[in-house]
Amino acid sequence: MNLYLPFKLFLILILFFFSLFANAQNEIPKDSISNKLNEVVITQNKKTFTNTNGNIKVDVANSIYSSIPNSVDLLAKLPTIQISSDKESISVVGKGNPLIYIDNQRVGMNDLNALAVADIKTIEIIQNPSAKYEAEGRVVILITRKFSKKDSFRTEISEVASFKKNYNNYLGFNSNFKKNKIEWKANFNYNQLQPWESHTIAYEIPQANITSNYDVEAFTKRTQFIFGGGLFYKINDEDSFSFNINSKLQTDTFPINTVTENKNQEVVNNVVTYSDNNGDKNFVNSSLNYNKKINSLDAQIFSGLQYSNFDQTSWSQVQNNFNETEFELAQIRDQRFKVNVFSGRIDIEKKFKNEMKFEVGGLYSAADSKSDFDIFYYETNTNEVSHYDFKEENLAGYSQLSGKIKKIDFSVGVRVENTNVNGKFKTDLLPLIDKNYTNFFPKAQFTFPIDSTKNISINYAKSISRPNYSSLSQGATYINPYFLYARNINLDPTFTNEIASTFQYQDKSVKLSYYQNKNPVYSSFIYDEDDNIMTFKEINLDKESGISLDFELPFTYKFWTTTNSVIFILEKIEDSSAVFLSSKPYIYYYSNNEFKFPKDYTFVVGWWGATKQNKGVFERSANFIMDMSLSKKIRNWNITLNFNDIFRNTIYKEQFTINEVSSKSRYLVDAHEISIAVRYSFGKIKETEFNEKSINENENRIR
Repeated sequence: MNLYLPFKLFLILILFFFSLFANAQNEIPKDSISNKLNEVVITQNKKTFTNTNGNIKVDVANSIYSSIPNSVDLLAKLPTIQISSDKESISVVGKGNPLIYIDNQRVGMNDLNALAVADIKTIEIIQNPSAKYEAEGRVVILITRKFSKKDSFRTEISEVASFKKNYNNYLGFNSNFKKNKIEWKANFNYNQLQPWESHTIAYEIPQANITSNYDVEAFTKRTQFIFGGGLFYKINDEDSFSFNINSKLQTDTFPINTVTENKNQEVVNNVVTYSDNNGDKNFVNSSLNYNKKINSLDAQIFSGLQYSNFDQTSWSQVQNNFNETEFELAQIRDQRFKVNVFSGRIDIEKKFKNEMKFEVGGLYSAADSKSDFDIFYYETNTNEVSHYDFKEENLAGYSQLSGKIKKIDFSVGVRVENTNVNGKFKTDLLPLIDKNYTNFFPKAQFTFPIDSTKNISINYAKSISRPNYSSLSQGATYINPYFLYARNINLDPTFTNEIASTFQYQDKSVKLSYYQNKNPVYSSFIYDEDDNIMTFKEINLDKESGISLDFELPFTYKFWTTTNSVIFILEKIEDSSAVFLSSKPYIYYYSNNEFKFPKDYTFVVGWWGATKQNKGVFERSANFIMDMSLSKKIRNWNITLNFNDIFRNTIYKEQFTINEVSSKSRYLVDAHEISIAVRYSFGKIKETEFNEKSINENENRIR
């Protein structure tokens, strides 16, 4: 790190002098001044947020959001999007986990982490995705990248210094180049991060006369290398070929300290647990795509192949100190999870003269994962070794018809999917998991115009949500002698039926929706009386239902633009093993306010929050988060000052009773942040020809 800062400053100076040289060699002729002024005017007047039928689209490239150091934190700034405390999953308020697309190619959290913010043009939150999107998911987050149609180049270097509890640093490099029929992109990021997290859980088991509570802190030193590249070749006006690859290599060192008070019958133990941990998370994804126009049929054919690999290792040495005596070694835990996913697909699109469009396609994907663990117990001087293999094959086909009948826009389609799952421990003769099932997923949407400014749309969709591959493994995390966090190899997918209607007036909308979930996935306690171990893991509950009323209310007044979301939600979760608390409506709210000032100053203040949530089984506390940003553009330089979670309110509280265990938990996230972002760019990129489509429909599960 001592050499890193001087090198970074040296690199910035080199780019600065290169910019001066480039400007000196490329004097702007007088007859181009009007063009430049026109472009400035367009950029100034372009809205950051737009709303169409409840679908929010965000212009990232021309807004203050382009200064956020990583794409996951960027999504956390957008309406209705919620990021988990470990930043390993995304949910949308009232919708659950979304599908994520980058340039029409379905991706997962690892791809999202590998995507440079400087590469993003727009992000759209599609609340009612049509049948052309996969059956898995009730909402789509569509990310469009920046590419060029003209011979040009653009290179950008960025530096973000972030101050939380500890110092975090992000250094990024992004480049685009187009010449004739060839276009390529490359990005590289080097991040040195020091995240912190803490939580407490207090639980009771009345029938066993046990009460316990613990307080845990984790301090992490994380090094990330994120890089990617893409090549696009335009064979002719209709046909094209592309290849993309991206990767993230991450190394973590994270000691965990836990203080526990445990009472079992009349025996009370106060335990201090220290866990020395390190691990790696490495991800790579590659895709090969080909587009072909068949002129004789006036049809477009897309075919593609995709391969993804995720490899995670975790090593821990655990020691405990009981009742202020001395630390004694308890366990060494060596765990590894690896998954490979291959997929291929074909799509055919035929357009007719009467504005009708017919689409048909198919997909095959195969996933193969291995989760191994080796635990050494110091007390008994014994080893526990386990190897679990999981395989899943998906075969899917779909057809969709869309177009317009008189003034009514419509889209109707159906998808059929066959899934074959096999899970087996190597020591067993027969598989533990052996499933083969076929499901149909219809989708339909109709839009009725009232006049030029108003319309009503109605849609119905059946969807499925499958657990990610790591959730279906056998990994576990040691917290204290009485408590484990674990995964669940027996998780089943969740099936959802939803109907919704949206009224749109100009750029404002209101939407009413109702959904039902079968086998929803939530965390639960499972107590082992023989070993006196509590395990916290995800399970399938019986059912869930909900109704929501969503208002999207953007306004613009002179230099002030505000985007507001208000959602009234009533959700009810039920399970035979849980105590039903109550189900009451709650409100989610979001407001983003952008002020454009002279001399390229931009100020943004935003907040979001929710009232207390009573969801039947779970009761969650209210929260309120406020952020501010100030940005200034100076020629090729862009400087942004960010203040996140100003009031230190990123605290989540939850309580529930399930499997005769009552618990109260409190999670603290290190979100209070002051950061300064500096970006330098040269060259220019305008529109895009890059064309990608979804290949791997299970990409979001690779984690």
